[in-house]
Amino acid sequence: MSAFETPWATVNLGIELHHGESFAARSAEGATGESVDVAATSAERFVALSAESVLTGELAIDALVQPGLRRNPRRAHLLVSTVLGKHLPTDPRIVIGAGNRLADLVREVLGDREAVVLGFAETATGLGHCVAARIDAGCYLHSTRRHESRATTLTGFEEGHSHATSHLLQPAPAAIFANDLPLVLVDDEISTGDTAIDAVRALHAFAPRSHYVLASLVDMRTPADRIKFEAAAAELGARIDTVCLASGRTELPSGLIDRVTALPEPRLNPIATARGSYGRIELSWPADVPEGGRHGTLRADNAAFDVAVKSIADEVNSRLDAEFAGRPVIVIGHEELMYLPLRLAADLADAGIPARFQTTTRSPAYVLDEPGYPLRRGFRFTAPEPDPTAQRYLYNAQWPDADPVLLVVIDPPADTPELVAPGGLVDVLTASGADVLIAVLPGADPRALHAGRTAERVAGNASLSVSYNDSDTSANAPSRTESTDCADRAGRSEHGGGSSSAAAPKQPGAGQLPEALHGPAFGSYAPEDVSWLLKDLSDADLEADVTERERRIQAGVAHYAESLPVEFQPDAEYRELFDRVLAGSAERLALAVATVAELVVAERGENVVLVSLARAGTPVGVLMRRWLVSGIGREPLTVPHYAVSIVRDRGIDAVALDYLARHHDPSSIVFVDGWTGKGAITHELTAALDDYHAAGGARFNDELVVLADPANCVRTYGTRDDFLIASACLNSTVSGLVSRTVLNDSLIGPGEFHGAKFYRDLIDADVSNQLIDTVTAAFASIRARVPAAVAAIRNSDRTPDWSGWASVEKVRAEYGISTVNYVKPGVGETTRVLLRRVPWRVLVREADAPEHAHIRLLAAARNVPVEVVPDLAYSCMGLIKELPR
Repeated sequence: MSAFETPWATVNLGIELHHGESFAARSAEGATGESVDVAATSAERFVALSAESVLTGELAIDALVQPGLRRNPRRAHLLVSTVLGKHLPTDPRIVIGAGNRLADLVREVLGDREAVVLGFAETATGLGHCVAARIDAGCYLHSTRRHESRATTLTGFEEGHSHATSHLLQPAPAAIFANDLPLVLVDDEISTGDTAIDAVRALHAFAPRSHYVLASLVDMRTPADRIKFEAAAAELGARIDTVCLASGRTELPSGLIDRVTALPEPRLNPIATARGSYGRIELSWPADVPEGGRHGTLRADNAAFDVAVKSIADEVNSRLDAEFAGRPVIVIGHEELMYLPLRLAADLADAGIPARFQTTTRSPAYVLDEPGYPLRRGFRFTAPEPDPTAQRYLYNAQWPDADPVLLVVIDPPADTPELVAPGGLVDVLTASGADVLIAVLPGADPRALHAGRTAERVAGNASLSVSYNDSDTSANAPSRTESTDCADRAGRSEHGGGSSSAAAPKQPGAGQLPEALHGPAFGSYAPEDVSWLLKDLSDADLEADVTERERRIQAGVAHYAESLPVEFQPDAEYRELFDRVLAGSAERLALAVATVAELVVAERGENVVLVSLARAGTPVGVLMRRWLVSGIGREPLTVPHYAVSIVRDRGIDAVALDYLARHHDPSSIVFVDGWTGKGAITHELTAALDDYHAAGGARFNDELVVLADPANCVRTYGTRDDFLIASACLNSTVSGLVSRTVLNDSLIGPGEFHGAKFYRDLIDADVSNQLIDTVTAAFASIRARVPAAVAAIRNSDRTPDWSGWASVEKVRAEYGISTVNYVKPGVGETTRVLLRRVPWRVLVREADAPEHAHIRLLAAARNVPVEVVPDLAYSCMGLIKELPR
């Protein structure tokens, strides 16, 4: 009999229930809240379970879950499932049987209606897939905590009590998930229902549905929780059903968190007298078949998935038979990678190999080697994925009275040197005496999935036949496409046109948003460093003679954003000067970057999205993201980073704002620039965001965050010193080889991003990543200075006084300049005048300031006089020449 047809009553026989002296049965006396001497009594005194109600014919609560402990300041207990295969090695047929029974309950609620299934990461990714397979769902997707640079996040939600709180949704393409079909949300347990409510709210705001079904193995909500849940459903105007295998109640004593925190350190990573062996097998897997639900799996994928699982099971069986004949095997999945290892374990069991299944986890739990307690043994190891400061965990991984082989199934992001390094997973497992076989599974590229999912293939999924654009399927294109209908149903006000942030909202069905651009197809930054919300104008002839261009701008017959100046290319002396400037200022830059990044997190929270104002803001945004994801001086964060266009007198790119509002919570957006001159862009940003909101768009926070604020016009900055930022020394060759942004009606149509050029021909002169890597390398050396720098700014009076603007007005009057637009204060702005405008003169506070060496070189090259003004408010200013009209 296939594992998928095994009756629940049959697989139930494989579960050993612990009553009488078990942890669960004896835990009630701990519910009084009395102090506990851990050395004298057992951990079961901390948490009690009681069965509030049990579904007819199903297991009791204490047969489905056992209480455990964890050191978490938000939640000190966890419910260890006996049928999930996460913490406990479990017969895979029992796990699949539990999923099938839950799916049958879901089907009773749905009737014969089509549905989409969403599994919660990380614990329920496999369970959700079981439910989706059983009900033959058109689409299954699970949330993810992994930042995938080749995919773009559709939306997300938070989980308050979890060790890793952010859930991201990354379907490829979005149309397979973003629709109005009933949505089945699958989790292993409902504790209070808060996470489910938050998830439904976030998803409902993006793509409203009339019906949600929340399915879980156990439901532990109190009556008050249930009332709150019903109120949330009424608020949304949607039907929300819940199904579970059993429901009950968790009784927690007062002071539990403090008491668990006070427990002695658990004994992890047992050491055997002899180290176990380590082997490796490369599994075959079709490139066009999703290995799981991270980027969505369709009904059309199921048959190919089944065939592929059977094939790799044969490969593994042959290897086990050759090296470990007759020994049982524990198949261990990697965090969210649960369903495929589960199916592999089930196939091995069907082939006659004694097999159990479980996975590693991000969540730390308290290990106690005591009969009846579910977490008897634990392993802590360095995360194999690019997250070197984080720890991962594996519990139990043993078989009573047997010597199992540990078969660990991973995908490419986990196949790193950390996997086998000291302190890595292989190291700690083999040190315990276990024989370990690593099975590496090729992961599906979301871009390839997107390319392969043609309109005809999606149309084969009944109600999932939502049209989408397949035109951008190049190897370097991200797997992001959206359904226009989805955005319209979500109530997103999409603002058309490239010229005004206050343009009228589009009508439903007016067209979908354009794609973000990524390197190396556009720009020289790594794709994970920045997503460019720009139109590629690389083939357009936009460069104009500098003097003629300046004359047309000053005459009012052309706007500066309609054309581009010819890119300045430095001579050898100037390039050598850049190298010296970068080397000498790297630590100062690193400290300013880390300071402003930490200020942002301290005041805006950890779930931020950086949006730099192209072009000067982009290197700063890249560096801020590098600091926040590095784990140097803080827990590493997942921080998306975009670059958008803002144009003086024309506002910010409204289509880019539509894109951001669709994919992220607008309150999480943080706008970033390199430095302030006189504050014109600060004014422009506020006015443009106000106009966008007045026209029906989302409300964004207009606070501008900068590396340096010599103009005293923002509250969040790394420094207010007017110092040389190395990225100001050059143009595109220090900014990802991307031009200034362009807003030209002949090239930018309604619904398109503002544009820019990618100067591929300048690749040999590019120092963009040299700047980023040099400053990033200085992070470690300034780490200890960051807290004091942050505290100094937070404790100071940061109220903008706009003193920079006043000093510019003073210079304008003294030199008889017609408009402040021709006065460019600060090192960065002065450099820009010399690089791409027609300069008249340069004012400096000191004749021989080292930071002005490049300015003196540029001024000499263009025969521009340099004048010393000792009482200048800025260290220097560049004045643009007024040309006859």
